[in-house]
Amino acid sequence: MSKQESGAVDPGGAVQGCCPGLLRTPLGEDESVELARVFKALGDPVRLRLLSLIASRDGGEVCVCDLTPAFDLAQPTISHHLKLLREAGLIASQRRGTWVYYRLLPESTDRLARILTRAAAPEAAGA
Repeated sequence: MSKQESGAVDPGGAVQGCCPGLLRTPLGEDESVELARVFKALGDPVRLRLLSLIASRDGGEVCVCDLTPAFDLAQPTISHHLKLLREAGLIASQRRGTWVYYRLLPESTDRLARILTRAAAPEAAGA
């Protein structure tokens, strides 16, 4: 069995060759602070649902006027949640007249997926 297949640990304590992101090398302080901010933004059910509504929208954009009716919350509360998602780098916004349109930043969610996804087992990758 190779070191890669066994998930051998290097002298620094990192698992070699088996998994990307968190499972390959420990996070640095700056990266952990940045990721914690993103996960904190996703840790609220309203924000997670907002992100899902934005991400699943055909055309890639959704007006805040279409998001607000989906919740039993006041418009300023929805705007606050959207602001936190924007500050976490998960969505972008563009003002058009009196309305603001939101879109997912797929590179952010793709990055989270890479960090959290385990690599395929060597035997599964070759199959």
